Amino acid sequence: MHLPNFKFRGNIVVIPARGGSKGVPRKNVNLLDKKPLIAHSILDALESNLAGQVYVSTDDIEIAAISQEYGVNTIQRPDYLASDTASSESALIHSLSVIEESLVKPDLVIFLQCTSPIRTGIDIDRAIQKLQSEDADSLVSVSPSHRFLWEEANGVAKAINYDYRHRPRRQDMNPQYVENGSIYIFKPWVLKELGNRLGGKISLFPMSEAAAHEIDSPLDFEIAEFLLKQQVVSHAD
Repeated sequence: MHLPNFKFRGNIVVIPARGGSKGVPRKNVNLLDKKPLIAHSILDALESNLAGQVYVSTDDIEIAAISQEYGVNTIQRPDYLASDTASSESALIHSLSVIEESLVKPDLVIFLQCTSPIRTGIDIDRAIQKLQSEDADSLVSVSPSHRFLWEEANGVAKAINYDYRHRPRRQDMNPQYVENGSIYIFKPWVLKELGNRLGGKISLFPMSEAAAHEIDSPLDFEIAEFLLKQQVVSHAD
């Protein structure tokens, strides 16, 4: 059987960024700390020493132009994969198919979401190293949570993660985390066979509480700008 002569093997980054947005029009090109929002994820990927080639999947001409200005690859996403109802997985599956058609055979796919920009290239490298050290198949970045959670179904309220009759001290609770949307890593087979960004043996990559900040409103931009500046100060120390 003839096997294709792949011209690149290693890790790749895929950043889905569609042009439409309900909460904030043109969100991915809005300025955050004097740079388009999409640029922050691109720069994080380029800062990483382990991430490899970077691809931006988009249906938008302006986003594609910005991405190309930063020297990364772009993938033209079909309109039906850029609607409000299209899943991130559908964009990732399309991207991986296009990438492999160009004879790129990735070992790992690093999926970065533009709306979770509080990260660095160092975070990406450490996440990759954690997945590899644990021999995991996929990884999700998380932030610590110290909240007492409840749910209500059919008019009945129920505590989810603690016994309200014996309220524990927060520091005595088992560590709990929330998915922060910043970094996902997976082996290609996970996406192809399961249709999901996560599967097989899953590793957790803890990050700061600030990393859980997502951008869905104009106020979120202001908060993210403050957090990014604090991040720069802490690095300078």
